[in-house]
Amino acid sequence: MFIATLLTAPTNPTLEIALVESLRNAWGGGDADWLSPDEAAEFPVRQMPPNLWDVWEDLQTLGVDLVVQPMEGRRKRMLLADMDSTMIQQECIDELADEAGVGDRVKDITARAMNGELDFEGALTERVGLLKGLPEAVIDKVLDTRITLMPGGRELLATMKAAGAYAALVSGGFTAFTAHVAQTLGFDENRANTLLTADGKLTGEVGQPILGRDAKVAALEEISARLGLIHDEVMAVGDGANDLGMLQRAGAGVALHAKPTVAAQCDIRINHGDLTALLYIQGYSKAEFASV
Repeated sequence: MFIATLLTAPTNPTLEIALVESLRNAWGGGDADWLSPDEAAEFPVRQMPPNLWDVWEDLQTLGVDLVVQPMEGRRKRMLLADMDSTMIQQECIDELADEAGVGDRVKDITARAMNGELDFEGALTERVGLLKGLPEAVIDKVLDTRITLMPGGRELLATMKAAGAYAALVSGGFTAFTAHVAQTLGFDENRANTLLTADGKLTGEVGQPILGRDAKVAALEEISARLGLIHDEVMAVGDGANDLGMLQRAGAGVALHAKPTVAAQCDIRINHGDLTALLYIQGYSKAEFASV
């Protein structure tokens, strides 16, 4: 059995009963269950619909996300999350670059790297080099004034952890930011790159080895093995090319507001919902969300 989940942005809950029932009837599905009125609904189907991606394309124009996945085992025991543009709404290095006066140059490199056009490690080294001489204190300034959490993150972490899941934040960004975000949201551990400093300023170098795509896959394998979990019990979420390895290895790999080239390689694509979409596709109703 499979389960089809339809959802919209919580800020614009426009999921219509008629739309859900029409698709349910077309696919010969079972009774629909509304996880949140006007926002998220699901129904079972006996097989993977052959026209899934055609329907998905049509629903995107209506502001509706559609996910079809096996029903068994969809509630995961581990969350592995990217940070930049996933758990937070910014790219940390871009915000630091703005403070250093090289924002436009760095943002262009970041966009190309996340789209898979550039080697991640080389692009990171180049961007960090442009931050050389920036006062270390700017990191705290950026954290305080520029970094905002992605909507739904608190609910996602609180609900999954209340159900006994483990949560790891694994970022190609920097430990100065992941430590703060992990503590704020309740992640059990975090891994990221280290910005090297000397005399209170950034040296323009990154601690080695650089945590990139392969390191995220390694984190998935190491942490799940340590916890005695199989990959099918892991949900991974990210948006960039360096996330693809872990997204494709996890039991549920969620491309969240991802770059088009990344989303095209993932079976779970969330373009309209926020991070609470990761709860809905696991079958949690809004009434089951943990209080935050």
